[in-house]
Amino acid sequence: MLYIMPKKILLVEENPLMMEVMTYILLNNGYEVHALTNGNEVFNSIKINHPDLVILDDFTHGINGREICQLIKLNRTTRDLPVIMCSGDDRIDDAMKQTGAPDDILHKPFDIASLIDMVEYQLAA
Repeated sequence: MLYIMPKKILLVEENPLMMEVMTYILLNNGYEVHALTNGNEVFNSIKINHPDLVILDDFTHGINGREICQLIKLNRTTRDLPVIMCSGDDRIDDAMKQTGAPDDILHKPFDIASLIDMVEYQLAA
């Protein structure tokens, strides 16, 4: 019997309810989820857990989500790690123009299919 390891997702979401909902959705779709509410813990979590994907809220406690994304994308050891930024702020699309841009943007509110489709697309890339 062949056992396939689930893909690991680091979820950084400041809203505890949203984090719980997103974690539930991702777990039920076969992903391993490490969830954080504080942006200051992201790089330690990446080092320890080796995620395959980061889903990053634009507004996090500690470091701003856009700054975290830039740091991930400009670091040679993490730059290939896919990052999905999510936000309810209409200005989030500006993040795609920044140096160290995310790989995709998830607008809140979102439906479950959109979240899963985006995750699957980024993990297949």
